[in-house]
Amino acid sequence: MRTVYLGTSDFAVTVLGHLARSEHRPALIVTRPDRPRGRGRKLQPPPMSEAARVLGIEVFQPESVNSEEALERMALAEPASVCICAFGALIKEPLLSAYPMLNVHPSLLPRWRGAAPIERAIEAGDDETGVSIMRPTAELDAGPVCLQRSVPIRPIDDYGSLSRKLADLGGELLVKVLDEQPECRPQPEDGVTFADKVGPKDRRLDPDRTATELERRVRALAPHVGTYVELADGERLGVRRAAPARDPVPQGSLAASDGRLFFGCADGALELLEVQPAGGRPMEAAAYLRGHAAKLGGGV
Repeated sequence: MRTVYLGTSDFAVTVLGHLARSEHRPALIVTRPDRPRGRGRKLQPPPMSEAARVLGIEVFQPESVNSEEALERMALAEPASVCICAFGALIKEPLLSAYPMLNVHPSLLPRWRGAAPIERAIEAGDDETGVSIMRPTAELDAGPVCLQRSVPIRPIDDYGSLSRKLADLGGELLVKVLDEQPECRPQPEDGVTFADKVGPKDRRLDPDRTATELERRVRALAPHVGTYVELADGERLGVRRAAPARDPVPQGSLAASDGRLFFGCADGALELLEVQPAGGRPMEAAAYLRGHAAKLGGGV
């Protein structure tokens, strides 16, 4: 089946790999424009643009996927189906109705519709999540589901490990749906939840929350976004791995004991296992304490 593929992120690149190795190799890839990134704010292409060039597939980067220019470019590719995965912009009419469409969504719809389903599933303490292949509609992630499969969320899973599993599963399921064309069924009305986009406020570890909640947030945002606590001097200390601890620590304070670093929270403490000083590299807490113990003099 001749396809056009819309995607932007690393997650979408993994799904593309499965699609490109199938009989549904895209005739055209549509992705977002190059954007300034990093400290130098240099213009850089999205991951999908690089992947398309490596695969030798034509890539198109419109400012708006819903523009007349984009519609005309996709029409030239003559797709029988348009596949979407982590594209990062809403698909609107008339494009939405122009072709049969399939969207790869990393959750067990109707749970976790929206922008950050992997992060919110980990943060909520869900036992499982999965991938849904669905038909997009005007309502966000509310279209009929064609195929769905679950995977467990392990206590050690963070965003990085879970997203890799879901991306591979998403690629497998997308190809299966294109091959077999199963019936797509409406989502149930019960059980709808929304995965809000991760914002700056989500990164700060709030001492008013429990250690379990904070540990899940660390995993939910690692390693792509990251969490932090504030030191007494206002500097941010990144937190890459953590675990609930029994050691009592005043709420909102950092404390060190025997080479271990603790953050006081609502029900005790969160042990900070791996941290990243501002402008520095990630390191074990013990290594951090050897050079930064003096910074632990106050609350956060």
